[in-house]
Amino acid sequence: MLIKLVRLAHCRSGDKGNTSNISIIAYCPELYETIKTQLSAAKFKDFYSGVVNGTVTRYAIDELHMLNFVCEDALGGGVSRSLCLDNYGKSLSSRILSFEIDVANQLEPFLR
Repeated sequence: MLIKLVRLAHCRSGDKGNTSNISIIAYCPELYETIKTQLSAAKFKDFYSGVVNGTVTRYAIDELHMLNFVCEDALGGGVSRSLCLDNYGKSLSSRILSFEIDVANQLEPFLR
């Protein structure tokens, strides 16, 4: 079944200069592998087409069931340089929660 990431995970974010750091944290270990398999750095960058203009690097922190994405050239030059009031790491992280993930039916009891 195809569902939004928000049912599998939550996120945290931060920004420094023109770089955004977004972490996706699975609600439980059972959901982590599905997220890890389907949300690559390339898919993440494609999802933010036109917003993240630089490199996206993905770090898997398996012990915490978390993926961390470092997005360069993602904030219109940086929070203090951008004329876009909503181009901060927090708004970027909220958007990724609408990314669609194909989830096996047997994982349905773990979804939120």
